[in-house]
Amino acid sequence: MSAFALYQSLSTDSPAPAKTASLQVVEKKKKRKRKENGVSKVNTVKAQLKPERKKMRKKLLKSAQREEAAEMQVEECVNGDSEDLDALLADLAKVNNSRERASQLFQWLINPIPAKTFFRDTWEKKPILVQRKNPNYYKGLFSTAEFDRILRQEDVQYGVNLDVTSYTNGTRETHNPPGRALPFTVWNFYESGCSLRMLNPQAFSSTVWNVLSILQEQFGSMAGANVYLTPPGTQGFAPHYDDIEAFIVQLEGKKHWRVYNPRTEDEVLPVLSSPNFDQSDIGKPILEVVLEAGDLLYFPRGFIHQGECLPDAHSLHITISSYQKNSWGDLMQKMVPAALEIAMEEDVEFRQGLPLDYLTYMGVQNSDKDDPRRTKFFSRIESLMKKLTTYAPVDAAVDQKARDYLHDCLPPMLSPEESASSVKGAPVRWERGQVVGVGAHITTQTKVRVLRAGCARLCSDGEAVHLYYTTDNSRVYHKEEPKSFEINAEHTDAIEFLIHSYPKFVTVGSFPGDSAEDRVALAELLFERGIIHTAEPL
Repeated sequence: MSAFALYQSLSTDSPAPAKTASLQVVEKKKKRKRKENGVSKVNTVKAQLKPERKKMRKKLLKSAQREEAAEMQVEECVNGDSEDLDALLADLAKVNNSRERASQLFQWLINPIPAKTFFRDTWEKKPILVQRKNPNYYKGLFSTAEFDRILRQEDVQYGVNLDVTSYTNGTRETHNPPGRALPFTVWNFYESGCSLRMLNPQAFSSTVWNVLSILQEQFGSMAGANVYLTPPGTQGFAPHYDDIEAFIVQLEGKKHWRVYNPRTEDEVLPVLSSPNFDQSDIGKPILEVVLEAGDLLYFPRGFIHQGECLPDAHSLHITISSYQKNSWGDLMQKMVPAALEIAMEEDVEFRQGLPLDYLTYMGVQNSDKDDPRRTKFFSRIESLMKKLTTYAPVDAAVDQKARDYLHDCLPPMLSPEESASSVKGAPVRWERGQVVGVGAHITTQTKVRVLRAGCARLCSDGEAVHLYYTTDNSRVYHKEEPKSFEINAEHTDAIEFLIHSYPKFVTVGSFPGDSAEDRVALAELLFERGIIHTAEPL
């Protein structure tokens, strides 16, 4: 009996609960329930559809609007030129500025579309297709052979690193056994028609890690990836939309893709991913294409999509993603509660009592009343909301987002030159019964800079200043706690100087500070944490 057949005979998966209508009466202009402050975990999926707003405040897009939008959704480009990825990454390692490095790598990803044009006309707006007629364009990024190597040599766990899925007769199923994913069982599932999804290939592939760690500086947001291996003639996932900006990079074989407009205005740039849809839920596709090796398909969050393999070829693609929970609303979720707390401390208007009789004319049960007191109440709310902006701690809220981002980030993958000039390549070692190589020290003449433009950031919690950094992060998402340490007040100017000096190397003696000893001590601390490296190996 195959592993797939054995799994089916033992499976006790219960059917998904039926979707029920909300019992809550909905206010005409009801605010969405505010989430607790903080970012939800990644890969959160809606458990149920949102309750109806009054008369579907934002109804289905009109068919005429859909047709007009569809005409704008697809641009096809053809480009056959490519550079070997290993050579490209080696060349990029020589680029002095990590932000410029990220810009060049992103341009390679979407060639021949100019990045400026992409972000102006396409980003968050519409899908775009790049057909290259060059199966080797992305060669070296990942492969089925690499997939097999990882299964054989690494500790791959079902549900953590790998999902086994199928979608047949309109039903999406996950077939993950417990424990480690070994080749004997995994390839048996594949031969039985199941798709394989590797959830964090950057944990196992140095090339994927390198690419993502560079691209995250292009987005100013975590860059993640999933790898999908699908057998010929099968489909692994139901139609759905995601809460990330998706770049589908076809690596091997080919896959038939269908992309659909968001169904309603509420699903444009959604906060969460969708449940699985039935075909009857999603209408007609605005884009239908067969991606072949070397092709790229981009679509924004909220665009429904599904991919199926043709009978004559398997498919291997990697989805590079970014911009999860990176909206204005996500920033304001952090800012507004803090602004309100400040306003209530500093402004008596926010502390004055509500009208004695406000319950008699406000609330959902009174929302249809034509009462002048309601107009006055709303006017007061509007006045307070406008005033609230003057108390908004914008920079502090941005720093909260930045802390989350630095926690999300992959650590930088160092070039041999960077490793040799950082703590990772320090020559200290045990040799012939003694410690050697400890004679090299940082002095005021030593030239240093931060390892990456975005690898460290000063943030204040109102009482103390901490330096958050990415260089000790794990290649597995949030495996480690956020990395930070408290900075003495007299060192904040020096660290700001160092961060703002990038990409230039500066001497330790040029740091702002009271004494040479303080400057050297700070540089040694940053060097030991892997945050800075020297112009020449110590």
